Amino acid sequence: MSEDATEPFLVHIVDDDESIRRALSRLVSIAGYDVRSHASAEAFLNDFDHDVPGCAILDMYLPRMNGFELQEKIAAILPAFPVMFLTGRGDIGMGVKAMKEGAFDFLTKPVQTDQLLDAIAAAKTRVSETQADTHGTARYEQRLQSLTPRETEVLEAVVAGSLNKQIAHELGLAEKTVKVHRARVMKKMGVRTIAELVRVSVTRRIDAP
Repeated sequence: MSEDATEPFLVHIVDDDESIRRALSRLVSIAGYDVRSHASAEAFLNDFDHDVPGCAILDMYLPRMNGFELQEKIAAILPAFPVMFLTGRGDIGMGVKAMKEGAFDFLTKPVQTDQLLDAIAAAKTRVSETQADTHGTARYEQRLQSLTPRETEVLEAVVAGSLNKQIAHELGLAEKTVKVHRARVMKKMGVRTIAELVRVSVTRRIDAP
């Protein structure tokens, strides 16, 4: 089993060639990943559950809806979902276009086993990082909502770099009261130092859409 496949990760294979679907499904399954194969873009879209972590490996030349069109459909549903192309008739221009449109990788047939599995492992890592960041942002927002209006003011001032004495003057409070509010803010936000409080706050604001 692949070291990167210890957690559930569903690999969708979309190719109208049954022999290729079967061979890729076997390879991916042996590596330890969950796998589903689809003979068309429509079949994939009918089965696509965006709540299940995974990636898609698309042939470029699919019946009715080609790979680029399916990529666009997937991006409209779940922009962060990794899409890789695996095609036997690809060229540099096609690969560049796919990557510009947000493809995670562009591979050509026949593909080396290690190359394909490395791409899937990298896609899994990307998904895990995205999920962790989403959960971290949600947790930050939840903690932020737990602050009182006064604690929020103190947080804003601390992040802006103000000292306790300055915050006390700005908010019309005693310096001792500011220290109490600051301690409560740090406890509610789950941090131990002012530096950590500033770093978390600034990072989450930068990452926010």
